[in-house]
Amino acid sequence: MAKINLRPWREELRAEKQKQFVVMILGAAIIAAGLAFLWKSDMDNRIAYQQSRNAYIETAGKELDKQIKEIENLKRQRDELLARMQVIQDLQGKRPVIVRVFDELVRTLPDGLFFTDLKRSGDRIDIVGMAESNSRISNLMRRFDESDWFTSPNLSNVAVADDRRAGYSQFNLSVQQKTPEPEGEDK
Repeated sequence: MAKINLRPWREELRAEKQKQFVVMILGAAIIAAGLAFLWKSDMDNRIAYQQSRNAYIETAGKELDKQIKEIENLKRQRDELLARMQVIQDLQGKRPVIVRVFDELVRTLPDGLFFTDLKRSGDRIDIVGMAESNSRISNLMRRFDESDWFTSPNLSNVAVADDRRAGYSQFNLSVQQKTPEPEGEDK
């Protein structure tokens, strides 16, 4: 006997294939959604990590800026201290110079002549004095020229003194101070 299948097997097969298709579409959609979620989570994690690195770099940059300002302040203070030290060293170095200048003034002073007023402005010394004769003033000027500490004597005025110092002439003289080379040092 022949077997006849009267059931609508083609529609069942079609329905079964349609169910499988829908299940595969849903599965693919779920997998795609899962992959999209994983991708988005990974991107969010990477962005958060990069933002934390950026924040770290910004805070480190701010700390470096503070340190740079502190270093600049320290350098400025160091330069000020070095300048002060240089001034002190210059003053210490020049301290014996004034003693030598006065000593040289005494050494150049001839007999019969004395100073009544000394003024120093920069390297120029203005001298007011009294002399017994004009030859003693010229002798003083020659001694200034020969001195290691003075140069360029300039006589500006010679006048007869008042009644108290009869026989004396008052003179005004200016001379330049020079600093001689230290002995024993090589150039």
